[in-house]
Amino acid sequence: MTGARALLSKLRGRLGAPGDWRERLGFHAPDALAWRLLLLTFAFTAVVEVLIVAPSAASFHERWLLDRLQSAELASVGVEALPYSAVEDETANQLLAIGGVQAVVVGDQGVRRLLLQAPNLPRTPELIDLRRDRPVTRLLDPWRTLFGHPDRSIRVQARPRYRSGDFIEILAPAEPLKLELRAFLLNSLLTSLLISLVAGGLLYAGLAVLVLQPLRRVTRSIERFARDPEAAGDPPGERHDEIGRVERELSRMQEEVRQSLRSRARLVALGEAVAKINHDLRNMLTSAQMASERLAASPDPQVAKALPRLERALGRAAALSRNVLEYGRSEEPAPQKTRLPLAAAVTAAAEDAGLSAEGVKLAKSLPARCSVSADPEQLHRILVNLMRNARQAIEGDAARAGHGTVRVGAEVHEAECVIRIADDGPGIPPRLSDRLFEAFVSGRASGGSGLGLTISRELAELNGGSLVLVETGPDGTVFELRLPN
Repeated sequence: MTGARALLSKLRGRLGAPGDWRERLGFHAPDALAWRLLLLTFAFTAVVEVLIVAPSAASFHERWLLDRLQSAELASVGVEALPYSAVEDETANQLLAIGGVQAVVVGDQGVRRLLLQAPNLPRTPELIDLRRDRPVTRLLDPWRTLFGHPDRSIRVQARPRYRSGDFIEILAPAEPLKLELRAFLLNSLLTSLLISLVAGGLLYAGLAVLVLQPLRRVTRSIERFARDPEAAGDPPGERHDEIGRVERELSRMQEEVRQSLRSRARLVALGEAVAKINHDLRNMLTSAQMASERLAASPDPQVAKALPRLERALGRAAALSRNVLEYGRSEEPAPQKTRLPLAAAVTAAAEDAGLSAEGVKLAKSLPARCSVSADPEQLHRILVNLMRNARQAIEGDAARAGHGTVRVGAEVHEAECVIRIADDGPGIPPRLSDRLFEAFVSGRASGGSGLGLTISRELAELNGGSLVLVETGPDGTVFELRLPN
């Protein structure tokens, strides 16, 4: 007894508690999809079995009648073999009892001959002509027999098989046929019910494994993601059908939403940080501008030469501080477009980007009197971002020892000017090249904000142009800026 209990305990541990199996098969709630699917499976299987039973009942009904016709036809052959077809009443009753019929009629060339006759019947018999092909009538005949009057009799006509003539007809009581048909239908329904239960159970088990379990995984993943988007989800399955594609697409979309939420959190943090330092920064810039005004009175020629550059830088910083540029929250101001000489804009941007003859230098190849239509401040920010990124990439490569070249060229077309900014740096890693213009994606090992190129593209589009990465590799990187003429 103790060994049996130990064995049952071990099996229970391996198979799990009944609640575990109900959970796996989807029966954890009365309105669960599993219950409806199971009921529909059984119902559809039962309908199929009923569609099979109805023709089977018609076939049994017809086969019973044909057996009686065959017996009656054989008896009629014996009767006609006697002289003058004379049969005593006792012999006729025996022949009728053997055939299970009440009368036998043979039709030949329009003449009906009554070979074996039974007593008079209390009800007019119903005719069933098996010579005619009437599928609907044959399907209904078994049910008329099953629910007919107990004293019901039937006349059955068919073509003879063992003798000549147009037809052979028998008269038989319907009650024996009703009893046998009822037993046949009962056995058929019980068999059909068993088949429905087995087939429905097997079909449901297959659907549970192939459909319900993956759907439950997807549902749990969605619910868990709704509660905590940062929680790690279940890895997608290895299936390659539609459900497998749904799982993989759901996992991909959840990861994209996580990345979006993280980016938004960083934007919120960035906005809060900018809001905190904005006031102090404006005070500092005001002090710096006041100091630059005092420097304007200095007789030093070096100070006079550097002062315009300092004033421009302070002016731009003050403008940025006033706008409180919070990417994703504050919008860029509408561009104030004007005609700008491109050479002067490139030179000014190179100075602010830190390009110099001693380190990373600038090489210009611009058409004479080339100009673009853009906002001066926004164009300056675009060029500074691109040149500064190029300089930092070159300086970050130990093999180049802080020396390199940023080349700026331009081509003037009918409606636009195409500006190419190229460097001879180490290039952008392939894993970042497709996401380079996304917010907070930085290719610098030292860690940048990841907003420079994103802002530059936005500014280019605001001015009616575009900014794209043309190529990148070990020999350098090329960006293409298109602006209206």
